[in-house]
Amino acid sequence: MFLKNTWYVAALSRDIGDKLVARIILAEKIVLYRTSNKTIVALEDACPHRKLPLSKGRKIGDHIECGYHGMQFDCSGACVLAPTQEIVPRVKIKTYPVVEKWGLVWIWMGDVDAADASKIIEINNYHNPSWGITNGGMMEINSNYLWLTDNLLDPSHVAWVHRSSFSAPGTDDTPLQTEVFEDGVVASRWIFNQPPPPFYADVVKFSGHCDRLQHYEVRLPSICINRSIFTPAGTGGEDHNLDDKAYLMISYNFMTPIDNDRTNYYWFQHYNTDVDDETIANRLNEGAKMAFNEDREILEAVHIGMTGKTTRNINLGIDAASLRYRQLLDKAISNEQQ
Repeated sequence: MFLKNTWYVAALSRDIGDKLVARIILAEKIVLYRTSNKTIVALEDACPHRKLPLSKGRKIGDHIECGYHGMQFDCSGACVLAPTQEIVPRVKIKTYPVVEKWGLVWIWMGDVDAADASKIIEINNYHNPSWGITNGGMMEINSNYLWLTDNLLDPSHVAWVHRSSFSAPGTDDTPLQTEVFEDGVVASRWIFNQPPPPFYADVVKFSGHCDRLQHYEVRLPSICINRSIFTPAGTGGEDHNLDDKAYLMISYNFMTPIDNDRTNYYWFQHYNTDVDDETIANRLNEGAKMAFNEDREILEAVHIGMTGKTTRNINLGIDAASLRYRQLLDKAISNEQQ
């Protein structure tokens, strides 16, 4: 079910400090914390004695002490103290490579020797002072992560799921184009000469109708990029020749499987206007959170329906991109297991 030799988001950087933080990623129990020099450590969240989660213990210096019998483990996972006996067991718990980038904590779940930080996705303009960024967030969704990636390759669902925010004329019936890359799939379309959706109506820098790009992209293992462009009607159709008043919004979404039935959803938005306006940033973030909660309600019900189905399900034409993505993922997992 899961691609392992790749980077997943384990946490928001701001959420990892001295406190021991428990996570389950790809059905593996992990504990994260910062050392005295602010480096993040990720260890198997289980003492080798009776498998009590180490996250239920405490941090002593840069070591973790098990809350059952006081065994201590250093940042490499090695046992360095066993108070109940004279001989320290020569045991070592599993460690995971960790990198901080883009305000996120990335964890490598596969072969340690294959971990390569250069393979973490690049985010253009992240440090560009002309671009604003939201605070982002994380939510747990009781759904398999592939229903989420399906949803984020489906621009059409906004017409019904997000009626009060992202929906606008043309989102229900404008044809989609699908592009397939070595590591991902894009479903996109331009919608011409329509009013902007409610979510964007007050932030675009022009009046009247717009030309709108919906660009829904998913990259392996489960990184979803939604790129929206709103430009005055008659100026759309080409990304590289936009009107000076064009509004660009890129939503970065990172799906980290907890197990087959749950997913941690991390996100932030990046945009090209109102860079120093904290009110706008908060409003965009809260609007995104509202929309994601609308998705959550649907996708948790989809997960239940598909897991317990008693009759066959069908696919529609709008599923073309998600089906191609699943083929790419299945091939990558199969190659990894050979």
